[in-house]
Amino acid sequence: MTARLRAVLAATTILALFPAGAAMAQTSAAAAPSSTSVDATPLLAPWGGPYGGVPPWDKVTPAMFPAAFPVAMAELRRDVLKIRDDTRPATFQTVIEPMELAGDTMDRVESMWGVYSSNLATKEVQAIDREWSPKLSAFYDELYLDPKLFARVKAAYDSRASQKLDPKQLRLLERTYRSFVRRGALLTDAQRAQVSQLNQALSVAYNAFSEKVLADEETWIVVDDAKQLAGLPDSFVASLKAAADERKLPGKWAIVNTRSSVAPVLTYATDRALREKVWRAFVNRGDNGGANDTNATIAEILKLRQQRAKLLGFQNHAWYRMDDTMAETPANAMSLMMRVWPAAVARVHQEVADMQALANQSGAKITIEPWDYRFYAEKVRKAKYDLDESEVKPYLQLDNILQGALYAAGRLYDLEFKENTGQIPVFDPAVRTFVVTDKRDGHNVGVFYFDAYARSGKRSGAWATAYRRQQELGGHRNVLASNNNNFVKGAPGQPTLISLDDATTLFHEFGHAIHSFLQNVKYPGLAGTPRDFVEYPSQVNENWLLTRDVLDRYAKHYQTGAPMPQALVDKIEKSSTFNQGFDTVEYLSSAIVDMKLHDRDTPVTDVDAFERETLAQLGMPKEMVMRHRLPQFNHLFSSDAYSAGYYSYLWSETMDADTWAAFTETGNVWDKATADRFRTVLLSTGNETDRKQAYRAFRGRDPDVNALFKRRGFPVQ
Repeated sequence: MTARLRAVLAATTILALFPAGAAMAQTSAAAAPSSTSVDATPLLAPWGGPYGGVPPWDKVTPAMFPAAFPVAMAELRRDVLKIRDDTRPATFQTVIEPMELAGDTMDRVESMWGVYSSNLATKEVQAIDREWSPKLSAFYDELYLDPKLFARVKAAYDSRASQKLDPKQLRLLERTYRSFVRRGALLTDAQRAQVSQLNQALSVAYNAFSEKVLADEETWIVVDDAKQLAGLPDSFVASLKAAADERKLPGKWAIVNTRSSVAPVLTYATDRALREKVWRAFVNRGDNGGANDTNATIAEILKLRQQRAKLLGFQNHAWYRMDDTMAETPANAMSLMMRVWPAAVARVHQEVADMQALANQSGAKITIEPWDYRFYAEKVRKAKYDLDESEVKPYLQLDNILQGALYAAGRLYDLEFKENTGQIPVFDPAVRTFVVTDKRDGHNVGVFYFDAYARSGKRSGAWATAYRRQQELGGHRNVLASNNNNFVKGAPGQPTLISLDDATTLFHEFGHAIHSFLQNVKYPGLAGTPRDFVEYPSQVNENWLLTRDVLDRYAKHYQTGAPMPQALVDKIEKSSTFNQGFDTVEYLSSAIVDMKLHDRDTPVTDVDAFERETLAQLGMPKEMVMRHRLPQFNHLFSSDAYSAGYYSYLWSETMDADTWAAFTETGNVWDKATADRFRTVLLSTGNETDRKQAYRAFRGRDPDVNALFKRRGFPVQ
């Protein structure tokens, strides 16, 4: 069974926002290339080379995919029909196991296609994706809504008690049956056809949404007067000049419309008019009334989702998406969010009062607006804690912080990373690679790919994924895992310095990679975890960034080589709860609006009005906006991935804060016994057991939400 299908059937979420038509660049009328004369052999062949085989990026071109897809589809179809038409009694061994092993070629093709559509989305790639996403959706529906195949699955399920299955086999069989039902296996022929039509229409809409957002993110604001850049760090100004030079704008500076470029301007630029201009361009991505406006696309997605949920027997899309999660129901997710929301809003009002007072004292005759928040927050941080983020950045050189993440993984989990960049193919010259070894016995765990920098055609944000996942069924398979970021590369000849927030993101995404490398399951169908668990290991990993051992070794000043002084670390830690109102409300408003948008029986048609009215009902502070406004919310509308699921980060952080407490309670955050228990009970077991039960086995109880309140500096309840 292909990785993509396992994700659909199991209702789990892979480690990244990795949609079936992942982010595109600008809308284009370009036609997909003809496949009639293209030799797709390099793409279809089993991967060769070291480490169990690696993707042949040096031999593959986008034009091969239209030729490869039909071949891979035909192979998968043969595999599935052989299972369907088997005349032996339907059992775990005759149905479920062969399904787990079906579709190796499709796995490889779609793995590489995901990188092209997410990291290398040229106009040629966009055109191919527009053509093939609905075709692939229809193909999977054709196979897995086949009544004869479901009859085999059901027969195996119905006889499960007599098959003497072990607990993992029984869990996989029961989950496979349930996932077929959830996909529509019990519907009539006409209803199944309708579900397939809806899935195809959704894949088209997801592509359209992604194209439009990326098109807006590939715009930029030109600055031609250096005075407008006052307050910005020299290294960042140099990167803006490099961005302008790349766009053939000599003597100017270019602020690209992505978070990594916008956030420093909003934080440091003293030119208030520039801050407002940059802020408005950024928050209005997809909401511009022009060709890239996404509001109508979102309304169509919501209508299609509701129709599908009803057909599948669910009250609405939120209930459909939460059918296989730890939270279980929309109400449970909302309960946690609304428990945190009032404290977060109250903190924002305090933060705004502090900023307004400081602005008044400085003689600035302004009222704090959203484009002022980050700027004056930094001034308050300086005044309250004598901490300026520009003091921190010189100690956070990208390469060093990456090495710090590798070091922590080695110390905690016995993973060793040895760089082998240049020895295996990569999809871009800037991608670095590392061989991963288990230090306990020396066996190869896999390869880690690190794609750090923003580029044209690469979707925004940061994500992790895997080109091949571990499994033991059918023979051991090692892991090929990747991290993808959008850091702003330093000017030529200069190191890339990142913010503390960027460094935290690096550790976060690397936590996903660790989760992949530590996986130890037999059946790939028990690998993926529920969506509201998937962010948990990555959020836990963030905690080791500011440990003294990591800082002493890797947070070294890029000019002097001196480690970050303890006095500066003390300031960071003392200010750790600073601006938590902003951070929490920015995220939580997006998560609450997501759930309210999908937990309703009548689809929203006026998306802007819904967003505006919902935030007003919540009491959203006027001085800030959602982290992801609906018109640009890729998590929700470039796939199903996090739709009715953005709450997952808070759900996972509740477990994360409680898990970090388990380490700190030992008196040693590197405590090996705790790390080993975390590894064996939670990180390596995939979804072999219920994740709530697994957490209880690790901690001895359910997670304590007060650990989250303490971390954010909110009153303990």
